[in-house]
Amino acid sequence: QNYLDNFWPDLKAAHELFDSIVQARRERESESQENHGKEYPEHLPVEVLEAGIKSGRYLQGTLNVNKHRAQLEAFVRLQGLGSKDSG
Repeated sequence: QNYLDNFWPDLKAAHELFDSIVQARRERESESQENHGKEYPEHLPVEVLEAGIKSGRYLQGTLNVNKHRAQLEAFVRLQGLGSKDSG
């Protein structure tokens, strides 16, 4: 802000862009505080997921995504199963 004020006081577009960036950052920080620092809100509470995994209702695994074809290729490797048992 100081740089723009001191060196480019008449460049209205730059000041508007800076204000827009500051506002977007503030909104993101307030959303982050609402979500307790998590970027994305949880779908289910941790307790429900843990109980579901223990009861066998849910399966726990690791998502592997092809970095070159991320929208087309991915698979989940289930924990506790051999490497051949992926789906």
